[in-house]
Amino acid sequence: MAYDDDLAARFRAALNGLPELSKRRMMGGVCFMLSGNMIGGAHREKSGEGRFMFRVGSENHSRALERVGARPMKIGGRPMAGFIFVEAEDCADPEVLADWIAFAHGYVASLPPKPAKPAGKSSKSRNRNP
Repeated sequence: MAYDDDLAARFRAALNGLPELSKRRMMGGVCFMLSGNMIGGAHREKSGEGRFMFRVGSENHSRALERVGARPMKIGGRPMAGFIFVEAEDCADPEVLADWIAFAHGYVASLPPKPAKPAGKSSKSRNRNP
């Protein structure tokens, strides 16, 4: 996965007005966090295919897959329950992207806030040998 500035900007614009928002580079793309909980993100595959990822929760997974353009998120060939990929072209209309954000927000808003991690304390830096 690769970072894509344009897709990330579209995702961030659709999040406009949500409180406690932060951005984190992870999984080869960019993910947006709401009160420390991932709501979704954007990335571009090596093939050039752009897509959005939404965290919808396991209980909403089947319902999300019924929506246009949705497909299960897989990492290393393994399905990730509660996470959905949607092709960027299926979210070309800003209202469609906003609707997906609202769907994901419905789940993520139900989660307890996570405390902020101290700056410079990534898992990679903690696991390195001195």
